Amino acid sequence: MPTDPTAKFDPNFTQSVIDSIGPKCTPRLRKVLSSLIQHMHDFARENEITVDEWMNAVQMMNWAGKMSDEKRNEGQLVCDVFGLESLVDEITYKVAAEGKEAPTATAILGPFFRHDAPLRKIEDSIVDKCPPDGKVAYMHGTVMDFATRKPIANAEIDTWQASTNGLYEQQDDDQPDHNLRGKFKTGADGKYAFYCLVPTPYPVPYDGPAGKLLQLMDRHPFRPAHIHLIVQHPDHQPLTTQIFDKNDKYLDNDSVFAVKDSLIVDFTPLQGNDKAKLELKYDILLPSKETAAKQSVRDT
Repeated sequence: MPTDPTAKFDPNFTQSVIDSIGPKCTPRLRKVLSSLIQHMHDFARENEITVDEWMNAVQMMNWAGKMSDEKRNEGQLVCDVFGLESLVDEITYKVAAEGKEAPTATAILGPFFRHDAPLRKIEDSIVDKCPPDGKVAYMHGTVMDFATRKPIANAEIDTWQASTNGLYEQQDDDQPDHNLRGKFKTGADGKYAFYCLVPTPYPVPYDGPAGKLLQLMDRHPFRPAHIHLIVQHPDHQPLTTQIFDKNDKYLDNDSVFAVKDSLIVDFTPLQGNDKAKLELKYDILLPSKETAAKQSVRDT
C-alpha cells in the first residue's frame, strides 16, 4: 500500500490494525474497538511515546492487576484517579436535562465493594466495632418509585463505609470482618433504617499505582466523607451511588471526581435516641426499568 513520503509516521498503520477486526465481531464491539485503537494510536503519535514510557505504563497495569483481588480493585482505582469511572457513570445514567426533578443520582462504585455483605435487620447497626472517635448516626428513609412516588417494598440496600482511620475493614486487621457493611430490605412501606458512622474523609491508598499516579500528577489523595449505597429491586433500575457530608472540605476537590450536588447531605441533631446523637433522613428515588430505558443516552 502506498504511503505518504512526507508523513513522520506510517499514515496507513492504524487503519490496517482496525481493518484486521474480523467479520464475526459484533457491530457495537467493532465500533468501540475501532475508536479505541484510533485514539490510542493518535495519542501515541501526538506525544511521541517512547518504548521506555510504554513499558512503564505496561508495568503499572501489571502492578494494578497483581494488587487486585475480591476485596480491592486497584485497576478500578487507577481509572478513578483519572476521572474515567465518574465520566462513564455520567454517560451511562444521564437523565433528560429539561426535567426539574430526577431520580437519585448515581456515583462510582469504588474499589472496596464486597459482594458478600451480611443481611441485617431494619434498625440494626453496621457498626460492629466503633472507633473511639466515631460518631454514630441513625440513617433512615423511604425507597420510592421516581415517577409515582409510591414506596417500593422489598428493595435491597447494600451499604458500606470506611472507618474514622480512613480504612475499610478489608484494609484493617483491627476491624472485624464486614464491619461497617450490611444489606437491608425495605418493608412494605418502602422504609429502611440502620445505624452507621458519620463518615470522615480519607486518602485513597498510596501503596499502589493509583497512589503513584497521584504523586506524579502532584495531586492530593483525599476523598470527601461519604457512604456507599447500592439499591436494587427487580422492577427498577439498580442504583449505585455515594452520599457526601455537606461539611467536608474536599467536596470541591475529590481525588476521584465523584461528588454531585444532589448527593450532598446534612447530618442533623437527633433527640431521644440512646444509640445516636445525629440522624440523616435520606429518601431514594428509583426509576422503573421502562423509565430508565427512555432516559438512557445510549441505544442498547
